[in-house]
Amino acid sequence: MRRLGLHRCSLPVERDDKMPQATKAITVPALRARKGKTPIVCLTAYTTPMAKWLDVHVDLLLVGDSVGMVLYGMESTLGVTVDMMIAHTQAVMRGARRACVITDLPFGSYQESPEAAYRTAARILKETGAAGVKLEGGEAMAETVSFLTQRGIPVMGHIGMMPQSVRAYGGFGARGKTEIEAGQILADGEAIAAAGAFAVVVEGTLETVAADATKALPVPTIGIGASAACDGQILVTEDLLGLFTGFVPSFVKRYAALGEEVEKAAAQYASDVKKRRFPEAAHCFGPKKPKP
Repeated sequence: MRRLGLHRCSLPVERDDKMPQATKAITVPALRARKGKTPIVCLTAYTTPMAKWLDVHVDLLLVGDSVGMVLYGMESTLGVTVDMMIAHTQAVMRGARRACVITDLPFGSYQESPEAAYRTAARILKETGAAGVKLEGGEAMAETVSFLTQRGIPVMGHIGMMPQSVRAYGGFGARGKTEIEAGQILADGEAIAAAGAFAVVVEGTLETVAADATKALPVPTIGIGASAACDGQILVTEDLLGLFTGFVPSFVKRYAALGEEVEKAAAQYASDVKKRRFPEAAHCFGPKKPKP
């Protein structure tokens, strides 16, 4: 049995053997050691094909609870369940060979107590083979982070704008606009890092606040709507590719418009079907030719 944090997988997971062998899998300690060095490249993934396409290009694949909004049409991440996270993490693990795979603990599955968080995290890691978990919260979650890490579960923190607290915030929006908010974000990051988190996501935070947090924290910061000064960056892949039809935050840079391509392809297909241009002979089965 491989130890969590030393290898990307703790359990054997079914994979596609036809995939070419990649370089050695990136580990949690390797990512932690990247503080202040080459920026860490992170993206989200929820399916096997996406994991395969992204794997060679990224250092970390996050199976985010953003899956609820991106794939299920939810208005927030609050409706995502542990079973959903397990299913999508299993799918990503089938496609990832090089990238370190981290999965979100969904809302309500860890906030009650450190013991509840441990039961949730242990189940997810046992059933998926992921390298670690991510949870939202600062000083209030430091005890939980310490409880998990002391028991062999790698934890990535998440501070700043925390989507699971969207109702408490009254909506999505940048954090750190006041001196009090900025000070709390820094205190949250320091508490989570001191508790043993190997990295901290800093989301939706004023650039100066994110930069200050990056200087202050001894572990890598992963920015999303934060600062280029962070030790790494993450985006929702569907946002990056132009595949998400909902609200797109201003901090997202779209590198492709695949949603438009999907719509054009579907329109062409519909036209071909209606005009009986598809299927053609090449797409149909005919009688077998007799052997000579």
